[in-house]
Amino acid sequence: MTRTATLLSAVAAWLLAAVVLTLPAGPAQAQELLTGTLAKVRESGTIAIGHREASVPFSYLNARKEPIGYSIELCRALVTAIEDTVNKSLTIKWVPVTSDSRIDAVVSGQVDLECGSTTSNLERQKRVAFSPTMFVSGTKVLVKKGAPIQSFRDLAGKKVAVTAGTTNEKTLRDLSQKFKLNIELKVARDHAESFALVKEGQADAFATDDVLLYGLIARDAAKAQYEVVGDFLSYDPYAVMYRKGDPQLNKVVIDTFQVLAEDGEIHRQYKRWFMRKLPSGESLNLPMSAQLETIIQTMAVKAE
Repeated sequence: MTRTATLLSAVAAWLLAAVVLTLPAGPAQAQELLTGTLAKVRESGTIAIGHREASVPFSYLNARKEPIGYSIELCRALVTAIEDTVNKSLTIKWVPVTSDSRIDAVVSGQVDLECGSTTSNLERQKRVAFSPTMFVSGTKVLVKKGAPIQSFRDLAGKKVAVTAGTTNEKTLRDLSQKFKLNIELKVARDHAESFALVKEGQADAFATDDVLLYGLIARDAAKAQYEVVGDFLSYDPYAVMYRKGDPQLNKVVIDTFQVLAEDGEIHRQYKRWFMRKLPSGESLNLPMSAQLETIIQTMAVKAE
């Protein structure tokens, strides 16, 4: 058993003991004291994970159509901690979601954890809960090399692809209205479709989080044809999403992330997905930002 797995097991045992100690003594077994999502997965033996199909390198499909990525690996660690807490092995049910469907999928119970490239913000926190931040990004613009677009002001009168249900869509609508840019938004189902609009000449640019743009370019080995330009147009902290009002699951998620930070597992997974070659053979070569480094250090301190 790895050091991370040992620490996760210890956290899970403490969490389960805490649940038992806060309830009246009786003959009930520990699993009968579980509530919310933990009770649900204990009874079914299955945990549903929402994943993305084209959010490179966070959550996307490999050549065998299996979910892989940075977010997927962190969620696998969460599943291990949940298994230890409920004292039962769980089968993962992979559920594809889009930017537009992911929040409803969590709220309705279709998925238990959403593991993609989802921004945690105050508006969304009214409906769902989020893990500690696992990445920090922001909106930028992808264009074909040589295009006369270097900043958001150059988007005036242009056709810009955005993905439905993203914070980037709102950012572009707000910018267009505020600066009277008259941008024509082309709303696509997912990031791959948005990128395809630029490839096919149906859009002049694609606006989304910069790391996702770099990921799409790397996946297609298209660095010679496309570039990411402009300043950040938004601030987007990524996190794992799960149901609101579930204190037992919330504690497992928060404590597990603190262990992963203290043990260095978040750093290891970051290097694997952002600094080394992806299965496509390309590398993002994107060092960890100072912001994310500070966030992880803070999490690690809390775990000590």
